[in-house]
Amino acid sequence: MGLFDRLRGDDAPRVAFLGIDGVPYSFLSEHFDEFENLAAIAEAGAAGEIDSIVPPESSACWPSLTTGKNPGETGVYGFQDRETGTYDTNVPMGGDVQAERIWDRVVEDGRDATVMNVPVTFPPQRNVQRMVSGFLSPALDRAARPDEFRADLESIDYRLDVDPSLGHDPDKTAFIEDAHETLDARFEAFRKYVQEDDWDLFFGVFMSTDRVNHFLFRDYEHGGEYPEAFDELRRERLDAEEYEAREANGPYREEFLDFYRKLDDYIGQLRDAMPDDVTLVVASDHGFTSEDCEVHCNRWLQDEGWLSFADEDHDSLGDIADDARAYSFIPGRFYLNLEGREPNGAVPQEDYEDVRAELKADLEALEGPDGRPVADRVVVKEDAFRGAHDDIAPDLTVIPNEGYDLKAGFKGNAGHVFDVGPRNGMHSFDDACLFVDDPDAVIEDVDLFDITPTILDVMEIDYDRAEFDGASIMRA
Repeated sequence: MGLFDRLRGDDAPRVAFLGIDGVPYSFLSEHFDEFENLAAIAEAGAAGEIDSIVPPESSACWPSLTTGKNPGETGVYGFQDRETGTYDTNVPMGGDVQAERIWDRVVEDGRDATVMNVPVTFPPQRNVQRMVSGFLSPALDRAARPDEFRADLESIDYRLDVDPSLGHDPDKTAFIEDAHETLDARFEAFRKYVQEDDWDLFFGVFMSTDRVNHFLFRDYEHGGEYPEAFDELRRERLDAEEYEAREANGPYREEFLDFYRKLDDYIGQLRDAMPDDVTLVVASDHGFTSEDCEVHCNRWLQDEGWLSFADEDHDSLGDIADDARAYSFIPGRFYLNLEGREPNGAVPQEDYEDVRAELKADLEALEGPDGRPVADRVVVKEDAFRGAHDDIAPDLTVIPNEGYDLKAGFKGNAGHVFDVGPRNGMHSFDDACLFVDDPDAVIEDVDLFDITPTILDVMEIDYDRAEFDGASIMRA
């Protein structure tokens, strides 16, 4: 830790949180013989599978994880949200998160926090000793403060994120190299400030795990192969040259495991660099599974008569027709075009429950190319969201069955509900991970909402238990 910490003699409990975005516990636990550092954390304390949130999308997950509150309180439901009373949409940033972040509570308690690369934190806050924003930040020169911190990050070629466009190439070599370089620079920065900063809370996130999973997870899980129904779909949707190119490259199973072996080593080195009085928490925001195909929900709504557009040239929510009854945002969020809520709402308020039930039944009946239901379950608004910002909450949210990646978009996709994209891995609601190197931690029936109150509990920072949708997992 820093020199000032040793001088001040402060023995208040400290916590280091390392986020590993989108990493499933089942994968890690199957390889504890190789991932020895994560296995050691589990042995020293507790580890297990936890649930994500509805919807399990990083833009919504990280605000909830860092506040202990559901999207109805944070005001962030996904990568794209509708603005109240209009058909305008926005990409929520850190300033749009309406609930108090855990590092704000730490600072209010008179203690210090270092925050690095947490998604949905742009612009960087000035009340913590240093912050570099993560996912959704436009560029490093605007994402880090103070200035000398930004200059230091630039000197080591620190990256805010992997370049996901590289993953679209059938040959993943350049993508994998970029993922390693991003991971290397992230570790170098984390190690430096873990050792040099006088922090009470260190909160850093490795985002490149999510990127690697999106483009290589099927290579790990199934050797890159697809079930017959989905391989047939790929042959139909891809031209012969692209299909052959995808078949000719990979599988990248060993490269996938090599990336995680390095991550485990880096987590071990960071743990070794921390004083013995620091409690280390490692967690992901959602799980992951192999993707079979994309499901274009707005295309499906059009085909089923729920959605129509004012003209053929459409590319945004504002282009929907006045008689449209429903529309969708990623991931699997469905909204009625409700009278009095949407500007040109076509569904009368008095018909809300009946129309929503009709849409819910249609979603539950939707089957994929292999005959499986697309929806594992369809969650109604009031069962997932509550708070002062539930006015833009989806009326229904689909948690898909494994393999079905729910898309939206308003441009259309050549009329296909089921399609093929560049990714072979997708988010899952279950199978996120949590590690706490404290023997008093108990990981049973845990979800993302429990992480913030747990950290506050470990740090002995007072809070009102009724404030959170979760609860501490530490034994009393």
